Amino acid sequence: MPGRARRADMRIGIIGAGNIGGNLTRRLTALGHDVSVANSRGPETLTELAEETGATPVRAEDAARGAEIVVVTVPLKAVPDLPSGLFDEAADDVAVIETGNYYPRRRDGRIAGIEDEGLTESRWTERQLGHPVIKAFNGTYAQDILDRHRPAGDPDRQALPVAGDDEAAKRKVRALIDELGFDTVDAGGIDDSWRQQPGTPVYGLRAGVEAVTKALAEASPERKPEFRG
Repeated sequence: MPGRARRADMRIGIIGAGNIGGNLTRRLTALGHDVSVANSRGPETLTELAEETGATPVRAEDAARGAEIVVVTVPLKAVPDLPSGLFDEAADDVAVIETGNYYPRRRDGRIAGIEDEGLTESRWTERQLGHPVIKAFNGTYAQDILDRHRPAGDPDRQALPVAGDDEAAKRKVRALIDELGFDTVDAGGIDDSWRQQPGTPVYGLRAGVEAVTKALAEASPERKPEFRG
């Protein structure tokens, strides 16, 4: 597989091996990163993905050990069930990416912090995790991670919005996304991340920097009825 002979660039933990987590595992290992991947069912259920990619299957509580970047890509309703102290053994400057979306009617049920306190989905997730987060990939089609990456400067290169309060972590995440083959647009802080939540113009948008920037600016903070519990 391309990249396997390279020196591993970073240690990356991925918690959640669904569509987004699985395809990030595929691409990041292909780029030469040392990836540990976990799901809710245990490492023995990840044998096939591990054999395909060379990633290391682990328990969720071990996924962040020594990691410089951790991706949390689980259903929102499952975030409170993640092990406590998840990032205790991560690198001191670990950047935590969360890819979650709130689907109250379809999957997650009503979450009071989002509905009653008006927290953005990422701020609520950050409070559950006890660690600052960077919001990315939440409006990205999983298959695009494999199929739509392009070299820098390509006119068809897709841009992804990235929100977060920690500027150093945001830079690290944006650099990783660039390496994955996508441009990025700074979408502001976590309290601004409603601009990329489900139902907004940028959610699921396959476009470049200019169109993504415009879509973020056109977003409304009013949550659409189908995304309210």
